[in-house]
Amino acid sequence: MTTMVGNGYQSGFGNEFATEALPGVLPEGQNSPQRVAHGLYAEQVSGTAFTAPRRENRRSWLYRIRPAAMHKPFAPLVHATFHNRFDEAPATPNQLRWDPWPLPTAPTDFLDGLVTIAGNGGAAEQGGIGVHVYAANRSMEGRYFYDADGELLIVPQLGRLRLLTELGVLDVAPLEIAVIPRGIRLRVELLDAEARGYVAENFGALLRLPDLGPIGANSMALPRDFLTPHAAWEDVEGDFKLVAKFQGALWQADIGHSPLDVIAWHGNYAPYKYDLTRFNTVGSISVDHPDPSIFTVLTSPSDTPGTANLDFVIFPPRWLVAEHTFRPPYFHRNVASEFMGLIEGAYDAKAGGFAPGGMSLHNCMSGHGPDAASFEKATAADLSQPDHLTGTMAFMFETRKVFRPSAQALSAPQLQDDYYTCWQGIAKHFDPTKP
Repeated sequence: MTTMVGNGYQSGFGNEFATEALPGVLPEGQNSPQRVAHGLYAEQVSGTAFTAPRRENRRSWLYRIRPAAMHKPFAPLVHATFHNRFDEAPATPNQLRWDPWPLPTAPTDFLDGLVTIAGNGGAAEQGGIGVHVYAANRSMEGRYFYDADGELLIVPQLGRLRLLTELGVLDVAPLEIAVIPRGIRLRVELLDAEARGYVAENFGALLRLPDLGPIGANSMALPRDFLTPHAAWEDVEGDFKLVAKFQGALWQADIGHSPLDVIAWHGNYAPYKYDLTRFNTVGSISVDHPDPSIFTVLTSPSDTPGTANLDFVIFPPRWLVAEHTFRPPYFHRNVASEFMGLIEGAYDAKAGGFAPGGMSLHNCMSGHGPDAASFEKATAADLSQPDHLTGTMAFMFETRKVFRPSAQALSAPQLQDDYYTCWQGIAKHFDPTKP
């Protein structure tokens, strides 16, 4: 019996990687030889259409102990809280905010601990996103999971995760993210007693680095800082379960071996992680607060140029130096809809009520921005001095489609019924006799 152990990472975003945990497995000059070394099976996994443009084409060749087809038939699996039923409740223009999701008291693994908060579109549409939170206190045991509906962007907020995948091992901690491509099988282990975080399920085009335009080549998220695992394998037999998410529902099949049995692989369709603290933030050094698009780490484009199916945006530690300027995020209404979470610290546009592990949702054209206390503080600040924001990390899932909150999220005790009051105390300062 061999249990997989991570053996480091390869760097670069979307690179063509080649890695083998046993020497001599990868064939030379072809992908599917008549006989693969060590009696392995060759299998391709395609993340895009075969005929997608070369710059967008994603696929990998895997050399594994058994092919992925080897399992019993799937049957429906009921999951009380993880789904894509975005039509259970009407979309709302109200500003919404939740307290941190509670940690479980009963034994709960990553999969059982997933709770759907909001979403739009779906797998059949091949567009939109689902937003979920997870809260767990034990590792996944005896079962494996893959999502056929979309790629998973995992944002830990509390506790470290070990993501054992078909293509290797990713260890991720708060202030890091991981992306698991559509269809890649994995098991999630907890490296701490408890874990909590956020998940964006991307039904649209694969996440990629945003174009930089006039910003140039050396800012924001740098390609070299994205890490993909080396090959590692697990050769274990037993009575296991393979859980699939397919067209918004879960299915389960019996499988007699670990599906994480890939000895070697090459290609550009693979899981990866990124350290958010390496983001090279840009901003104004004269006046005004730039648009939040300068904080984009990854983007899933839509069929409308410049309009994202999903933008993953962060608000990291940074210097604020703009003169004659309201330095925090300004009041705004967007055609895009925003789901926001807080990993650590405080958010500079909210004086309270938004705690690490919490979240907010502001749909298309719903007004939002700093609360009354943050506004008064910022308008009275001494702008002759720079403001250094430290110990903070917030993020946003932004989408062109309106979010539809789930019925369970709207009925959860974590929903703050008084969120709207943070703007009710905004004072009327208008005086036509004063400049």
